[in-house]
This record gives sequence, C-alpha cells and structure tokens, in this order.
Amino acid sequence: MSSLSGVPRPAGRSWSNPATWHLRTRLILLSMALLVTISGAIGVASYASMDVVLTNQLDAQLKLASRGRPPEGNPSGRPDPLDARGQSVGTLNARVVNGQISREAGFLSSDFTRTSLTSADVATLQALPRDGVPVDRDLSKGDYRVLATETPYGDVVITGLPLSMKQNTEASLVLTMVLVSLGGLVVIGLAGTALIRRTMRPLEQLSDVATKVSKLPLDAGEVALALRVPPSAAHPNTEVGSVGHALNLMLDNVSSALEARQRSETKVRQFVADASHELRTPLTAIRGYTELMRMTEPLTEDGRKSLGRVQSQSERMTALVEDLLLLARLDEGKATQATDVDLTQLVVETVSDEKVMAPDHAWQLQLPEEPVTVRGDAAQLHQVLANLLSNARKHTPAGTTVTTGVMRSADGSVVVTVTDNGPGIPAEFQGSIFSRFTRADAARSAAEGPGSEGSSGLGLSIVDSIVRAHGGTVELVSRPGRTEFAVRLPAAGSAVS
Repeated sequence: MSSLSGVPRPAGRSWSNPATWHLRTRLILLSMALLVTISGAIGVASYASMDVVLTNQLDAQLKLASRGRPPEGNPSGRPDPLDARGQSVGTLNARVVNGQISREAGFLSSDFTRTSLTSADVATLQALPRDGVPVDRDLSKGDYRVLATETPYGDVVITGLPLSMKQNTEASLVLTMVLVSLGGLVVIGLAGTALIRRTMRPLEQLSDVATKVSKLPLDAGEVALALRVPPSAAHPNTEVGSVGHALNLMLDNVSSALEARQRSETKVRQFVADASHELRTPLTAIRGYTELMRMTEPLTEDGRKSLGRVQSQSERMTALVEDLLLLARLDEGKATQATDVDLTQLVVETVSDEKVMAPDHAWQLQLPEEPVTVRGDAAQLHQVLANLLSNARKHTPAGTTVTTGVMRSADGSVVVTVTDNGPGIPAEFQGSIFSRFTRADAARSAAEGPGSEGSSGLGLSIVDSIVRAHGGTVELVSRPGRTEFAVRLPAAGSAVS
C-alpha cells in the first residue's frame, strides 16, 4: 500500500552548485582563496624585489670585473681584462680588437684556465651593444649577464658573469614561498575550520530547534511547545543571537496560540458532549411517543407518512448524537474495553450485513486460511468496518465491486483493506477526508438521491479516532476506478489495553 505522507525532500548538496554548499564551507573556501591571493601577491612582490637586488649586485660585480688590473711589466698601466686573478669561476672575458675577438677570450674554469668560445658565442658577443649597459645573453655555458665597454684605446672589453647564482637564489626564494604558503594554508584551513564551526554553532542550534518544531504535530490536540533556543544562542546584542531571540519570541507566541486553541477546542468538545448527552433524553421521548401514536391513534395515510418521517429523522438524529458522544469519549482518551477479537469473523459478519442493505453492489472477501486475532474493543472495531463499508455503499453507484481483505504484514501487524472500483475521491478532499464533517458528496454521491440516507460527515472521522485509540493507523489511496482504505492494527498482544 502506498504511503500518504508525500512530504517533499529538500534538494541534496552538489559540489557543482555553490548555492547548495554549507555556509561554513563557503566561508572556509573564501578565507583560503583570500589567503592564496595575499600569498601570491607577496610572493610576486618578493620575487620582483629580489630580482632587482640580485641584478644590481650582479651589475656591480660585472662593472668591477670589467676594469681588469694593470699587467706586470706594463708601465703604461693599461688594464688587462683577461687577467683572471681576483675573478670568480665562470667569468667570461674577451677583447674585441679591430672587430675580431681575441684568441685569449673564454670562460674561466675552476683550474684558472680558460675554456674557448664557440662560434655561436663569438657571434653573440660581436653583436653586443657597446654602450656599457649590462644585458642578458644565452651562451654555451648557460645564461650570462654581459657588459661590453669601449676603452679609450679603441678596443672593446667584454665581461660576463653567470646568472646561475641569481637563478638559484630566486628558485630557492620561490620554493620557500610556496612551502611557507602551503603550510600557512594548511594551518589556516584547520584553525579556520575549527573557529568557523565554533562560530556557526549557534546557527546550527537555531536550525535544530526549528527542525524539531517543524516535526511536532501542531495541527490538533494538546501540544506542549517547550522547545526554545538556548540562552547562549539567543543573546539579542549579536547578529545570530538576535535571530535566536526573535525565534524564541515567535515560539512563545505560537505556544500561547496553541494553548488558546486547545482551550477553545476543549470548550467546544465539552459543549458538544454535554449537548449530545442532553439531546439523548428528548430524542428518546420523541421516538417513544411516535411509536405510541402509531400504535394507538387512527391516522390518515398522509399522517402515517409524516409520522414515519418524524420517526426516521429522530432515529437519524439519535445516531448522530451517539457518534458525537463516541468522539467525545475518544477525545477524552477513555480506555477501550480490550479483548481478543477474531477480525476475520468480524469482517464476515459486517460484510453480510451490508449485503442485505445493498444487494445491488458486488461484495467480495479476501481472507487468510487461519483466523486473525487482534486486541481491541469488538464493538468499536465493528463500527470501523461498518463505517468503511457504509462509505463505499453510499458513495458508489450500483454494480460497484467492494472487496474487503485481511492480511498480516511483514512487521506482524494486521491490515484490513476496503477497496472499491467506484469513481474515486477528488484529490482536493483526500487530505481532509478524516476530518469531522468533511464530505466529498459531489464526486461520490451517485447512490444518493432525494430522500435517501444522508451522510453526517463523521463516519471516517470516527474510523480514524477509533483506529488511533487502538494504536493503529488508517490510510487512503484513491484514483478514478480504485479507492482503498487500509487500516493497520497491532497484532494481539501489542495493542492498547
């Protein structure tokens, strides 16, 4: 059997849709993104600053190396840039005389000898600008910072220093920044997660209270709305606390309204119970005097018909009063007279009674081989079956098949079903079908006409109240061509006493 509680479920979270993420997740990711941006900006600025400093240092060393020193035995004091003393390994020295690179040019090796230039190196050096401004060039020994200076003697002195030290330093700086940033991201991520979770805890408490309140049965009955946001999350001087404080005020208002509604319902039910009780005596008197007049007084044909209508309407009013009194007793929570009830036998007897009242319907039974016993009030359970079968009889046309079944479910409970193939109950009435004085006669009154037995709108409400008093449930599934009422009762030994 289908469940009637079709409560829509909220859409699940999807990582592809940031709108469905938790607020704390978005705050953590935003903090991490800001930290990455700041770390990146600091890294770029540090790298650029370090590059300028190292380049300036390298240029200073390059200018110092390009001056050379006077060779021994040279009384003119003309500097010799090819003199390797005082220069670091890898230094490039060359002299251009008459447009040609001198044969002594080369790279200074670790043994203070020179490694010759390649033809590509020679071509690169010959193309250097001779304005005394250092430039970067790619040579056979790697990247170099090269300076070409024209001397007063008419030749050109070329000096170069490798960029490997500068590049290694900058690579170390980048690695250090990356490692420090990653470590900071991990630390900030963990610490931020803990702090944000702690900060968001009041919101979780608000959500928890609201969720619990949403699950309370506030529609009927006496409701004790004791749930409140804890004081730690309801301080009105904070943003979250002001929401918690407002929620508590709303819950106080709702609680007061529920108490007022309950007092009003109690008064109405007490009035109905008292009025029904007081109506029993005059209705009994009316029925008695009606029967007495029928037996003792000579009446015309019209008089007998009128007296018959008085008697039938008094009987109908008596049945309505008895229904109201039964609902009043059930509302007061009076214990049922529980005994072991053979449900299969009760179904057979009730269906047999309906066959006599409506021979134009097809009545069918679906019963198990073995008797099914429940614990409950036999008279009230008989009324449940009688009301369900009467509902099917009154609101379906002649020729409708009504099937009554009894079965045991997998959880051990007993299920009684009353199914008909009539026109069905409109969807707009199904949600309130078990409320008092609810009727859907416009759709299911094919069997009713002028002068026929009417409906008080209490039959299904009595069914629901009796079943609940027995610890069970009743459900409805209806569509055109199939309407099924399913009563689920605890098995014998687990029902209310």
